[in-house]
Amino acid sequence: MMSEGPLALDPLVVGVVLAMAIVTALTKIGGFWLLSRLEVSDRVEAGLSVLPGAIVIAILGPELATGGPAEWGAAGVVLAIMWRTENILLSLCGGIGAVVAFRALL
Repeated sequence: MMSEGPLALDPLVVGVVLAMAIVTALTKIGGFWLLSRLEVSDRVEAGLSVLPGAIVIAILGPELATGGPAEWGAAGVVLAIMWRTENILLSLCGGIGAVVAFRALL
């Protein structure tokens, strides 16, 4: 451990997180590089455009299925923000804030 206390950092954990960040960045850069050299059909482009939303649903769907009132309320907040703004990042940030607030209140 680097220090004692609630904010102590384990060098192994920091190293693993940094390694995962590097692999993630290389994967994204490699994907952009590959797609810049290929002819992308309209069908593939349409599939790639909906991929971020599909990944979010795949990650959050099971949590919502097993969640309680706080999670369902936050999902409603996300839907309302998305419907009004059509901004996925703003919706996710609003949902995170909502689930934290609802868990504190409920």
